Amino acid sequence: MRVLVVEDERTLANLIKEGLEEENFSVDVAYDGEEGLFLAENEPYDAIILDIMLPKIDGIEILRRIRDRGIKTPVLMLTAKSSVEDKVLGLDSGADDYLTKPFSFEELLARLRAVIRRAFGETENIVKVADLELNLNTHEVKRGGVKIELSSKEYALLEYLVLNRNKLLTRSQISEHIYDYEYDFDSNVIDVMIARLRKKIDKGFNKKLIHTVRGAGYMIKG
Repeated sequence: MRVLVVEDERTLANLIKEGLEEENFSVDVAYDGEEGLFLAENEPYDAIILDIMLPKIDGIEILRRIRDRGIKTPVLMLTAKSSVEDKVLGLDSGADDYLTKPFSFEELLARLRAVIRRAFGETENIVKVADLELNLNTHEVKRGGVKIELSSKEYALLEYLVLNRNKLLTRSQISEHIYDYEYDFDSNVIDVMIARLRKKIDKGFNKKLIHTVRGAGYMIKG
């Protein structure tokens, strides 16, 4: 999953980025509201972590603008204020959840996963396609009850395919969701990753789950 962090406290922003990358997220960071708004409006994210108090453009204004443009990316608001009024303002402006500073990274991670699951229509941590199971919390992958070891990028690719099961995904869509803004995209990389993932997920099984749509992209279906 690809996440945008908009936070002007650089130490905090970088700690969030490092922690999320350890959890297999692809993360872009903006340190002011202007850059944050530009990225939110022009890049596809699975979630946005958005501080309220920002230089140039505050978080509430960013939230209002992206919602006015029809961008439905789930937003987790960060606020140093704990008053009910501030929380209500954020939620009424289109936030999906909020977190008051200071917070633990574990709570941030849990809330982030929850808003992403809801955005994909999922209510459980374990998502299934046929006999393939993904645990969205632990990143454990099983097929036919047998655990499968994946690299962080292989897991990110599989997770994106599974959460969009039965939908065609282009190479560009896949790349945009599993790599960050600075990645120099080469479509061949996705083909190579799909080939590696097929060997681990489909090899030895009669029912193949990962499918190629020639000239278009890939999908997973069961």
